Amino acid sequence: MSTDMNYQFSARVQRVEPSATIAISNLASELEAAGEDVVDLSVGEPDFPTPANVVEAGEAAMEAGHTGYTPSPGIPELREAVATKLRGNGIDAEAGNVVVTPGGKQALFEVVQTLVDDGDEVVLFDPAWVSYEAMIKLAGGEPRHVDLTDHGFQLEPALGELADAVTDETALVIVNSPSNPTGAVFSDAALEGVRDLAVEHDVPVVSDEIYERITYDVEHTSLGSLDGMADRTITVNGFSKAYSMTGWRLGYYCAPESVVSAAAKVHSHSVTCATNFVQRAGVEALENTDDVVAEMRDSFHERRDLLVDLLADHGVDVAAPDGAFYMMLPVGDDDEAWARTALEEAKVATVPGAAFDAPGYVRISYAASEERLREAVDRLAAGDHL
Repeated sequence: MSTDMNYQFSARVQRVEPSATIAISNLASELEAAGEDVVDLSVGEPDFPTPANVVEAGEAAMEAGHTGYTPSPGIPELREAVATKLRGNGIDAEAGNVVVTPGGKQALFEVVQTLVDDGDEVVLFDPAWVSYEAMIKLAGGEPRHVDLTDHGFQLEPALGELADAVTDETALVIVNSPSNPTGAVFSDAALEGVRDLAVEHDVPVVSDEIYERITYDVEHTSLGSLDGMADRTITVNGFSKAYSMTGWRLGYYCAPESVVSAAAKVHSHSVTCATNFVQRAGVEALENTDDVVAEMRDSFHERRDLLVDLLADHGVDVAAPDGAFYMMLPVGDDDEAWARTALEEAKVATVPGAAFDAPGYVRISYAASEERLREAVDRLAAGDHL
């Protein structure tokens, strides 16, 4: 289609850039379509199939006719299953506090749209997932960054900087533990530091816990379980990572009733509801997949250890992350050029750290087989990229 129409795009759209992770993944796909063998370590997607019992539950739901609209906040069975799961995390949750969304990203979008107004400051911890800043800007807010790079990507040593960033004017703090892109799992002391500042300045906090089931030798703590945080924490989670359900698009948030009521306006006027039969598969995932989730987590653990060892063999020391399935690889000043050259020459796809406000690094996803991880390191080493 061609047109001479001179479209005027909204200021909110012009404030944001396209997702860097999606852009790299698209370029890798183009190279693969052209016949190149690309080792894609850019995408945040488990390489395991969705558990068979979850697929069967979705198929059975479709066959049973569960293909129409559901109540906007989600089917009662799933909202109750989520609340039960969250109570296991120490969060005081009831089904009425839960809203089911088409993916965790939609949950975050709705919450930010509900709580952030023009000019509001929102505190982020860098390196930060690429979409947080975009969501804040789409809502008219202004990100305020607390850099964890010089603290080994951990929050606890940076609590002083956080105290400088959070004021009575702060509209929201966003916490992501385990972290994308670093894999860091924040300590209880760090989360308690967030709690103390949130209470002192009467600030709500979003706790993005999408990777909570993927941790290694450490325990995950839900921020909303801490004393004083029940009424000021919005817990966001989903099914993509732990249950390998990325394409199913299923997530949720748990919030005080006042937030749920307000955010319902965004939810009902945008997506209406999450897909009916997918929600029913979500109940199965929550209730009957613990063994499969543990197997996937153990595989990620083994891959992490392998990748750390492979890089060490080439003289590259990286901190072994405690969660998720990412690590940050130091590559020098121009990470964007490094990532582009690694893709074009070695056919290894990574994501420039600049996309996460972490220049000098690239993010590697080890959601790939051990064979492909070995191949990626061999190619990078052969091309003098390590």
